[in-house]
This record gives sequence, structure tokens and C-alpha cells, in this order.
Amino acid sequence: MSTTHARRARPVVAIDGPAGAGKSTVAREVARSLGYVLVDTGALYRAVALAAQLRGVSRDDRQAVENMCVALVRDGSLSMEAGAGAAPVVKIDAIARTDELRTPDISQGASVVSRYPLVREALLDLQRSFGRDGGVVLEGRDIGTVVFPDAEVKFFLTATDEERARRRHGELVERGDHSTFDSVLAEVRERDARDAARDVAPMRPADDAILLDSSRLSIDEVVAIITERARASVRAE
Repeated sequence: MSTTHARRARPVVAIDGPAGAGKSTVAREVARSLGYVLVDTGALYRAVALAAQLRGVSRDDRQAVENMCVALVRDGSLSMEAGAGAAPVVKIDAIARTDELRTPDISQGASVVSRYPLVREALLDLQRSFGRDGGVVLEGRDIGTVVFPDAEVKFFLTATDEERARRRHGELVERGDHSTFDSVLAEVRERDARDAARDVAPMRPADDAILLDSSRLSIDEVVAIITERARASVRAE
């Protein structure tokens, strides 16, 4: 499917990067600031991993996961209700499952199932449908390279391994998870390697993306940089 479009009145803002870089928080605040729709594409892959768990499908069984995902999308059993500046609500079989998607196990599962070509293909049109007319912020790992290679605003947000693990560990502790910092750091590095090495849509910055290291920047500073770039793209039209 082509993403060629007539001139959009408002841009597509693509925020890619590895786990723990702050994409979700930044994307939410950017969308809120601009009044754009927020789409967390990573949540769709997490939902596929969760659906496999709920259905007793091994995430390592490529064919079974692909068949399940294709059926989920075809039947409308996997959906995302995206709102302006608000976290999207992900539903599986019409049941909201958003709060179940942030566990370390589902995070690792998402990294596994996202390697499967038919999973990525099944979710691609679903992701593009949200942003076709612009005025949307999408965050993930291949937004600027695959989902919306023609996005008007592209950022690749990253941070050091240690900083990303520190942030992730803090989130888990707040939720009562007892994972150690070292185990979280190992998971971050394992997922980075897997996401960057997969055959289909590997994680990498788009050639025209702005690289932004958030290691020493506050959330507000990162949001201000991306928001100003988005507004500038409108003024340049």
C-alpha cells in the first residue's frame, strides 16, 4: 500500500527509537500540546503477544502467531481507540486490555512477535489508517522507515542503555514489580539487539530523521523540541 498523499493540512509526526527512550511519554505530551491524535503502535504488537498468551498460542510458533494475528485484524477483534492527547485504548475481543500490556513479559513477547512478516503486514494498514490525513503522532520502531516514510516530521529518540534501564526499572518499581536493575538492563540490551537484527523492518533511524538523545534532557525539553519542529513544518507549507 502506498503512503503517497496530497498535501496534508497538518503533519504526521513519527517518533521512533528503542525501548525506554521515553517515546510513549513524549508522544503523549506532544500530541496533547498540538491537539493531535496519539497512536502507540508498539501497543498493537504488545496486544498480539497478549492475545497469543490468552489463546494459549506459543509466541515462538511463527505460523500460529501469524495466523492468529491475521484473523484478529480481519475479524476486527484487535482494535485501538485513539484520542487526541490521550493514551489509546487497546481492545482484544472487545475487552479493553491496555493495562495488561506493560509487563516485562509482554514487552519481550512483543519483540518476538514483531519479527514475524505476516504480523507486521497485518498491522501495517491498521497503523496507516490512523494517520492518513495527518494531525497525528505515532511512536514505534519503524514509523519513519516503513509505516509513514513520507512523514513530515521524523525523530529517532534514544538514550544510553543504562539511562533507559533506569527509567524502565523505576516504572516497574512503582507498579510493585521486584525486577532488579541488572535484569532490566539485560532485557533492554536483549530487546535492542533483537529489534535491530530482525529481517523485517529492523529498528533504525530513517535517513531524514532527527536524532535526539534524551539521556540528559527532561521530558519537557524533548517535547518542546519535537513540538516546535511540528509547528514549523506547518508554517513552512
